Amino acid sequence: MIARNTILGFVLISQICVGFIGNSLLLVFYVYMYFIHSHLRKPIDLIFMHLTLGNILTVVFSLTPHIMVYFGAGNAINAVSCKAFLYIYRLSRAISICTTSLLSTFQAITISPRNSKWAWIKSRLSMCISPSFLFFWILNMLVYIHLIDAEAPRTNVTMVGAGYFQSYCRSEVRNIPSHSFVSFLLIKDILLVIIMICTSLYMVGVLRRHHRRAQHLHSPSLSAQPSPENKATHSILVVVSCFVLFYGLNSLMTLYIFYAPQKNPNLYPITVILSSCYPTLCPFVLMKNSKIISRFYSSIL
Repeated sequence: MIARNTILGFVLISQICVGFIGNSLLLVFYVYMYFIHSHLRKPIDLIFMHLTLGNILTVVFSLTPHIMVYFGAGNAINAVSCKAFLYIYRLSRAISICTTSLLSTFQAITISPRNSKWAWIKSRLSMCISPSFLFFWILNMLVYIHLIDAEAPRTNVTMVGAGYFQSYCRSEVRNIPSHSFVSFLLIKDILLVIIMICTSLYMVGVLRRHHRRAQHLHSPSLSAQPSPENKATHSILVVVSCFVLFYGLNSLMTLYIFYAPQKNPNLYPITVILSSCYPTLCPFVLMKNSKIISRFYSSIL
């Protein structure tokens, strides 16, 4: 058991290092480009900065308490720190979901044709970014503060029935405000995921039409070279696909654990790893598909 916990601890340490470093490098790049090279500034850069900030908080506050438990320091997590870790993790995870949805919507409107029904909002799109961030933070802070009383430090008592059990905290159904509140949380996340999927399908359709038009207007060699907007769209499509994949897997696993009559402790590490896969991989997907980022880091290394 000790060897297993040590291995899991090192796995989570590697994940938190990769995720924290990757998102921090990406955040530094966007802050540098936004404030130092203002001529290269784009409105979507603000969304990328906000997304990487949310990813950093998610990785740190999701994995740190589990690492402490796996290395035998779980007793340091009391009732206050248990609630704080879970609250900030849930808040940052919700911010990440909202920002990813905003990112896909923003890009879908940006690449939409001039004669589309979204043309009227294109000129006002950049003015909606900051108010959207403020709305995300206020809404989710008010929503998840209601779940603080439902959390308590984990004890050695075996938990049976509906409820969620982490390595350092436990949540029980009787402490959750109401089933309608939980339904609201599920519907909110499902709607955001549906928005991501719909905007992604729309972007795929726009890219396909653009590719066909380019083949008719140019030679094959020219049409094979994607524009910067198309490259950014491809990156966002990969990011959204990663999010939907890992969010779906983690949600299914969490629901199974929550409602399972007998809790299987072997499933908890899987949910922890899945919950941090998206914020860990996201910055590297964006770096890989951006030549500007690659040139920036190659020039300073």
